[in-house]
Amino acid sequence: MTGHLKREASPFYWPILRKEYTWTVKPSPGPHPSRLSIPLLLIVRDMLKYAETYKEAKRIIKKGLIRVDGKVRRDEAFPVGLMDVIEVVPSGEIYRLLPYARYPLTLAKIPETEKDLKIGKIINKQRVKGGKIQITLHDGRNILIDSASNIEIPNTYDSLVIKLSTNEIVQRIPLAPGSYGLTYSGRSVAKHGKIIEIRQLTPKRRSIAVIDIGDSKSLSVGIKNLILIGINSPIIKLPGGDSDVITGKSHD
Repeated sequence: MTGHLKREASPFYWPILRKEYTWTVKPSPGPHPSRLSIPLLLIVRDMLKYAETYKEAKRIIKKGLIRVDGKVRRDEAFPVGLMDVIEVVPSGEIYRLLPYARYPLTLAKIPETEKDLKIGKIINKQRVKGGKIQITLHDGRNILIDSASNIEIPNTYDSLVIKLSTNEIVQRIPLAPGSYGLTYSGRSVAKHGKIIEIRQLTPKRRSIAVIDIGDSKSLSVGIKNLILIGINSPIIKLPGGDSDVITGKSHD
């Protein structure tokens, strides 16, 4: 079935019943891989509960009532992923997709002051024509930096704080002791804390960050599973408990 995915093959954290029905919506090709994203229709229907059926949720999305990162998205299969900001236009509710507990992605309600800010992890850096450096973030966003300018060129696995309305770089968060990291994949998903050590390995993607998770405990995390969200402390609101998140998870 074109545009559909067998429910048994979908990521475990998707908020759907797997035994009652066979098919679910398949994420469109987009900024996030299917294993680390949730189709917009499932967010509207199964997490936010704005609809009971596929058709009702699709109608809401087609009307342009849902914004992702400040842009109206009318594709019901649009893949929404880590750090994306969801805005419900009629109600003004604003959410960010963040890991919580064992879930790589949940809807976490955030204040309006944060809706124009997004953190992107640098996953690639390359030199392109014109003497510019192209930075690629985890959400597929590409940013060009003139290598001849006075702007400090960030490194792979650093994070950039982006102002969504202008695509402007607000802050660079380096992969270094003192920065604050959040795990979004692996066995320690949703753990977070200040980095106290970086164990450099070759190739770089195998390097390990040691983070202080409180109560005199530390955690070793592969940097490929870590996103930096501040220096000394997070600059975005993280879920403080179950009441702060929506998983929409159903079990059957």
